[in-house]
Amino acid sequence: MSEAELLEDFKQYLPKYLSPNGTENLFAELKQFPANIDQRLYTSLLKAEPIIYQGDGLSNLPIVNLPDARIEGKKAMVLSNTCDISPDNPRPIPARMIYCPIISFEKFERLLTASQASVSDHYLRDIRAQKVSSMFFLPRNDSLGEDAIVLLDRANNCDINQVPAHEIQSRRLFTLSDYGFYLLIFKLSIHFTRIREAVRRTSES
Repeated sequence: MSEAELLEDFKQYLPKYLSPNGTENLFAELKQFPANIDQRLYTSLLKAEPIIYQGDGLSNLPIVNLPDARIEGKKAMVLSNTCDISPDNPRPIPARMIYCPIISFEKFERLLTASQASVSDHYLRDIRAQKVSSMFFLPRNDSLGEDAIVLLDRANNCDINQVPAHEIQSRRLFTLSDYGFYLLIFKLSIHFTRIREAVRRTSES
């Protein structure tokens, strides 16, 4: 499939709730990928909203890295769907928020070096270009202060009341733009659901 055909295929899966102008803007950003993995991943339009959005970065969420039983408050990206964790949608069983830890890109590189893992510049470039399925690269912004990585294979969860509505704005590190959100959903679909896994699952019936 040519690049032009691939881009046309993308158009079928663009969000239907966007205005025609919003759709064209998003498509224009996708055409520039991966050269535009920068501040365009974020939006400031929703910064003051007392809502946790899917893809939001939040500070001080409880993180555990089993088998180490210590629980520490750290930066994390929310994976749960916005509607699923909204307090306006009560459920018989209280909702829990799923999220993954955010670590410094520089710290990640140091950890690999300390573990004597073979790290090539090509691998690090692939992370920045969103080509590593288990990580979501975050370019620095004012709140993050540095380039960072979301570790998609280190998911945690907590009660949604861990982030009261009056604390959301002060603890929000970023909210993804339409472009950033589209990249996240695409990345999650690859990391968690691969229809071409090449495993035969014949029914027993």
